[in-house]
Amino acid sequence: MGDIYLDNSATTPVLPEVVEAMGQVMLSAYGNPSSLHGKGLQAEKLIQASRRQVAEVLGVEPREIFFTSGGTEANNWSVLGAARKRRGRGRHLVTTSIEHASVLHAFRILEDEGFQATYLPVNKKGLLQLEVLARVLHQGTVLVSVMHVNNEVGSVQKLAEIGSLIREKAPEALFHVDAVQGFGKLPLNPTKASIDLVSLSAHKIHGPKGVGALYIKKGVFLESLLVGGEQEGSLRAGTENVPGIVGLGLAAEKAGKRLEDNGSILRELKEELARGILRIPGAHLNGPGGEESAPHILNVCFDGVDRGEVLVHMLEEKGVYVSTGSACHSRRTEPSHVLKAMGLQEERLFGAIRISLSPFNTMEQIQEAPDILSKVVREFRELRGGL
Repeated sequence: MGDIYLDNSATTPVLPEVVEAMGQVMLSAYGNPSSLHGKGLQAEKLIQASRRQVAEVLGVEPREIFFTSGGTEANNWSVLGAARKRRGRGRHLVTTSIEHASVLHAFRILEDEGFQATYLPVNKKGLLQLEVLARVLHQGTVLVSVMHVNNEVGSVQKLAEIGSLIREKAPEALFHVDAVQGFGKLPLNPTKASIDLVSLSAHKIHGPKGVGALYIKKGVFLESLLVGGEQEGSLRAGTENVPGIVGLGLAAEKAGKRLEDNGSILRELKEELARGILRIPGAHLNGPGGEESAPHILNVCFDGVDRGEVLVHMLEEKGVYVSTGSACHSRRTEPSHVLKAMGLQEERLFGAIRISLSPFNTMEQIQEAPDILSKVVREFRELRGGL
């Protein structure tokens, strides 16, 4: 058997049909969307078609979708743009301790600008407790940012209940959701969950890197981060990445059409993988199970294994690709802030690895991976004189 790619939360292989569609755009629809001639209009029409494709998956209006360079920009724009625009209404911000770095770092910037930020704890499953949120919301809260699916452990937050609580306790607050890991894998309807802002990324759903989108609810206004042009409704300056946007639109459309089927496939693969891993002596799963967990992410650690990055490279030598956590920080040796927030013991903090699936993984791969992992764990322990 060839390579087994199990790092789909870091990025996914691009669908061949997406590659083909993007190539056609580069070769024949290369006009600047802002140009008045036919080539420009052709490119603009492609952007609008992609806007409709993304909007349909979310159940929102196309004019509420704004294209970005990826999930990080969408998160930065949501947090910084919303808070700065609403500073006259209040200066209190709320998020959780397990958000992506692009949210947490933006919150710290805002603290330097005079905002007050509350970082909420999570339980041992990586879940936000509603009563904890209820205690900190007040009339001066202007932004709450909670991710849909955690990128390291797969915990799924109760967005509809969170949205309802925000509307009750902090009516001036905007509700932002980082949906980068959940989009195309779990149902998400911003309107039903009282969500104002949703961040998306193409390369997590078998689309291209370097392009994403931000849902901005009609009537919500953000301060722009990029200025000097009238693109994206004069909210985000810069010539649009037309091939990337077309790739995002097509990838979103395909993910949306197969949402239910893909969810079932992923759950079946994940359950089989978990069974195989738990047969390894000293194996532990980090995070929730069942419906509280995303169908594609497993975070695991093993007694006697305290160097997750070594495990990653040992697996790579055998053709299995996983990660130690968020791809944005996987080259750093400090422990995961997510696992720390969940209260894991120190050895498990440093030894954990993330395995993330795609509907294109096969059952044969999933059944083989635990056998390879078991051998690697045994080799690691022997090297360390462990179990």
